[in-house]
Amino acid sequence: MKLAAILLALSLALPTAVLAQHNHGADTPYAGMQERAIKSLSDADIKELRRGGGWGLALPAELNGMPGPAHLLELKDQIPLSQDQIEKVQALFDDMRNAAIPAGERLIAAEAALEAAFSEGAVEETSLRRMLAEAESARTELRFIHLSQHYKTVPFLAPQQIERYNVLRGYADDPCAKVPEGHNPEMYRRHMGCK
Repeated sequence: MKLAAILLALSLALPTAVLAQHNHGADTPYAGMQERAIKSLSDADIKELRRGGGWGLALPAELNGMPGPAHLLELKDQIPLSQDQIEKVQALFDDMRNAAIPAGERLIAAEAALEAAFSEGAVEETSLRRMLAEAESARTELRFIHLSQHYKTVPFLAPQQIERYNVLRGYADDPCAKVPEGHNPEMYRRHMGCK
């Protein structure tokens, strides 16, 4: 009788276990992406590229003390930037945006071409290499555009402004939060530009 009960329990549990093993949908990192027009780019990615946004391409500069023009303009009053600095940053930002938008469109088109080739099943080695080269060329150009504007900001910013930028962006501790031991609090705060 025990053996019959065990066999019955196994026969009832087996289909559920088999179904669970084959139903990966919700726990895979790509679930839902099959609905995208371009599988390799989300709608947010496309929007960011079309507006000339950074798309995270300048992180090596941003996270190593080379502020980006877009964020400098957002934080100009808190850093603070002089009018001359604002004009220089604005010129870098305008140049960046004017170059990044067409480069972003080129990347979108290259990814769309890859998407079309795979969805049509029209993929072979030579064309795949050509399409990948085009996509990577567009990505490289876009990355250069963003990274190059970051290093161009450094020469006309004071070290204290870069430090303040890093604090405001959350990359460094706020030196105004605590006066180091042995310093005159009033002099320290004045020197550090604390309010």
